[in-house]
Amino acid sequence: MNESEYQKQLIKKIKALIPNCKVLKNDPTAVQGIPDLTIFYRNAWAMLEVKISADAKVQPNQEHYISHFNKMSFAAFIHPGNEEEVLRDLQSAFGIRGKARFS
Repeated sequence: MNESEYQKQLIKKIKALIPNCKVLKNDPTAVQGIPDLTIFYRNAWAMLEVKISADAKVQPNQEHYISHFNKMSFAAFIHPGNEEEVLRDLQSAFGIRGKARFS
């Protein structure tokens, strides 16, 4: 699986996990390093930078934007190895109670 395929699967998981959320795929050419996904839920938002693995290359400015947006709301790097934890944290940031449901 490549990063693009993982990202598509991840978007489906997020939409199933957080009903009525909106997930936008950001344009990587608009601002260098801006996270891949923005998720809107009720009056909150979050950003995720999708990686195929924990050791995937981090592009210039990605760490800066994740840190910056995490101070404002919620932002994180996500990959298959930390997906469950990040999605739980995302639910918590959105005020969703209960355990995350994963297949």
